[in-house]
Amino acid sequence: MDQQLFFKNLNNLCTSKEIFYFLSSLEVMSDTMASRALQRISEVEVDDNGLKNPALLENEVFRALCFQFEFESSKLSNTGLLDALQALTKLCIDPQSTLMASLLSESKERLDKGQLTAENLCALGESLLELEGPSCAVLEEIVNHLQEKDIERWSPREIAMVYKILQVTVREGKQCQNLLNRLNSVTLRTVSQLSPSFASVILNSLVVLRQTRAVLLVTALCKHSVKHVPYFTDHELVSVLEAFLYFGQNVQIFTEALETHVPKSILTMHPQTVSKVMQYCCKKMILSKPIFDAVAEGFISNADRLTTDQIAAYIIPFGTLNYLPPSASSLFRKLETVLHSRLRHFQPHTLLNLLHSCVLIQRYPINFLPKIFSPYFLQKLQAQPPGLNRVVMSQLTQLFLTVTLECPFYEGPKLLSKYQVKAFPTPHSSPDVHLFKRVKTGLLYLLKKRIYFASEVSTPYFYVVDIEIKLDEEGFVLPAAQLEEVHRRIALCVDGQNRFCAHSHNLLGEEAIKQRHLQLLGYEVVQIPFFEIESLQNTRKMADYLHKKIFPCTYG
Repeated sequence: MDQQLFFKNLNNLCTSKEIFYFLSSLEVMSDTMASRALQRISEVEVDDNGLKNPALLENEVFRALCFQFEFESSKLSNTGLLDALQALTKLCIDPQSTLMASLLSESKERLDKGQLTAENLCALGESLLELEGPSCAVLEEIVNHLQEKDIERWSPREIAMVYKILQVTVREGKQCQNLLNRLNSVTLRTVSQLSPSFASVILNSLVVLRQTRAVLLVTALCKHSVKHVPYFTDHELVSVLEAFLYFGQNVQIFTEALETHVPKSILTMHPQTVSKVMQYCCKKMILSKPIFDAVAEGFISNADRLTTDQIAAYIIPFGTLNYLPPSASSLFRKLETVLHSRLRHFQPHTLLNLLHSCVLIQRYPINFLPKIFSPYFLQKLQAQPPGLNRVVMSQLTQLFLTVTLECPFYEGPKLLSKYQVKAFPTPHSSPDVHLFKRVKTGLLYLLKKRIYFASEVSTPYFYVVDIEIKLDEEGFVLPAAQLEEVHRRIALCVDGQNRFCAHSHNLLGEEAIKQRHLQLLGYEVVQIPFFEIESLQNTRKMADYLHKKIFPCTYG
């Protein structure tokens, strides 16, 4: 049979039974046809869980094919030899068998003689990675041969495979940056031809190989990934998201593609993939309501099957980005049920992060706080990295302050003073310098003297107030340093973009709880958000805005 007709017929067959029947009808076939038949068998009979039907290995047609490859390996073409090795590797044939030993020996002999093309080298490398793992010494030899080849003519498959091999050899301490530079340059020109699988493999390799200078390639791959979002496997999507996070890529249309894909797939997506999607949103400060609403529904349905780390990964972003989904009551009821049954399985820092995120959005874990404030739990926190550092102690202090201010009915153990901090060091707490300066200039114009307001004021309650103004009983402004006759305190919160979710007017959880607590502590909180003042063009307009905002009763 003509080889091309053979390949066409073979690709239309969907079970090993059909393939064996088809092969038994042929009198003669070339080694490339036979190796392609083995590859087709591996495609239809192997899935993520391995070989579906081990009995096929006893089929007489399959055994006849293997017999030929074992005893005539020296007569095979390079393609026939290496395609057969790849297929048999996927079919989980014993690496110690005489069949595999014969094929591997012949392959290594041809490698030593320099007889293998780039495509052959990639196929051999893929098989060796599968059979012997990253410590295989022959991989370095393959890389040395690859450096001598003409990269310009490589196919997307070969490019992806070389990245995988380099990812392993470089990780083992071998430096191949010259080859990588050439490879990065060629890959940039072929990005549009890459399949979802190859795009994911290359992005993952670029992360492992720390190719932070390949900015053009990374950017092109990230943009190219947008159209593949619905077609990535769970594992591939995780690799792509990790690359976005590692390289700091912000592609709005990628987020939009996730917003379409995740709600449709939430019930079938692997929990680890959902966790990575939420990590991506949290790190990028992206409040995507379609994604968060879908994840909430997914949690309600699947929480009992999640690991403790996955539970935390699903829930913490809701607090960080200060968002309650429509299903909030069911979501937190489910979370409480899970915590009651599995509390002792949580690592101490994971549990603290989870409960702290809940109070940011006014969901109070009253039933679990006695455990958090217990000396035994605090000792466990201290014993495990990162220990009782400033961030951890800030979380404990804020939990304690929350129950003190917002849950007066709580009668459990209190947090000992030695575990409390005097100020909260949050990454977004510092005001935007440019914005802060403009507001202070406007206030000076309004109040005439600098003595009438103080900036970055530490309070006895752990929070730092951006700007504080004191008033007497009649509403007159007092000097900031005055301690007597203070009737009202106004806290100005100068909220730059760093205190909001990305491309949003939604305050982050850490800022929302601060403003809530300042109000409960007796301050009149006046929010000065960036989006209200960025268009004010001069000091007089800023002063006019501040007058209306801070002293509405006397405005006009």
